[in-house]
Amino acid sequence: MLRAFGHVSFVHRNAKTLDSKSRSLHARTLCGYDKTMNRVRIVTLNIWNRLGPWEERLAVIRKGIQELSPDIVGLQEVIELPDSTQAKMIADGLGYETAYGMATSYGGGVTMGNAVLSRWPVVSERVFRLPNGGTDEHRSILFTEIDSPFGKLPFFVTHLNWKLHESVVREEQVQEVAAVVKAHAPVEGLPPILVGDLNAQPEASEIRFLKGLQSLGQKSTYFADCFEQAGYGPGVTFDGTRNLFAEQYHEHPRRIDYILVRGPDTKARGKPLTSRVVFDIPDNGVFASDHFGVMAEISI
Repeated sequence: MLRAFGHVSFVHRNAKTLDSKSRSLHARTLCGYDKTMNRVRIVTLNIWNRLGPWEERLAVIRKGIQELSPDIVGLQEVIELPDSTQAKMIADGLGYETAYGMATSYGGGVTMGNAVLSRWPVVSERVFRLPNGGTDEHRSILFTEIDSPFGKLPFFVTHLNWKLHESVVREEQVQEVAAVVKAHAPVEGLPPILVGDLNAQPEASEIRFLKGLQSLGQKSTYFADCFEQAGYGPGVTFDGTRNLFAEQYHEHPRRIDYILVRGPDTKARGKPLTSRVVFDIPDNGVFASDHFGVMAEISI
């Protein structure tokens, strides 16, 4: 959204006939994935630009990232100032490279957009404008290519129009998002990861399009919704009944922040392994943002 300035046990009747190695493999198979496979840990968070008590929120965000220890973080509503960005403030001293992509300019060298924090080198970055459907909002998608230990990983961050009645605009935007991912993430490479504040619930047409459940404009695509496939519970990420920063907007609780991945491929790369809501507990009464975040582990 944009305003102005979580134990599973397995029992099998033949388990006692299996040796320990076989039981371990059997449990992994039942769980739906092999725990020995390579994985990447992703976090996404809309940081609510500089609204509210920013310095206190900054400390909460930095503490959360240290505790979660993600490999890559996607951020939305990031302010860029003439001498720095909020992404750099968050990453300072934590061992992450940063990349930033502008969505809108306020003049005087102040802009707002999307950002990436990466443990591994960011070898390229590009920003693509998204259609705004004639509205006064300006949106973009940031594409970064990350030199991970597993190969070049395409990572995308975006933020769609926020107004509840602007589904038709978001439909245009997700079609462009899908086109950008398709153009810059070849099928033979590592599966692209797309994260962001999409400002739409899972049943919305724009999200159904991204999940391959319906077409838009004679086009179709497919991404796995990590929380839907590997999370538990409703996964609400914007909740004014729990988060005082969101309470002021008087909107109903819903899941609008996502980690999506194109996969799995024939090598089982791009399979959601785990996912949960994060940044949903206040630290000394202070939430990280008006949004909660999402974390996921993905096979790679």
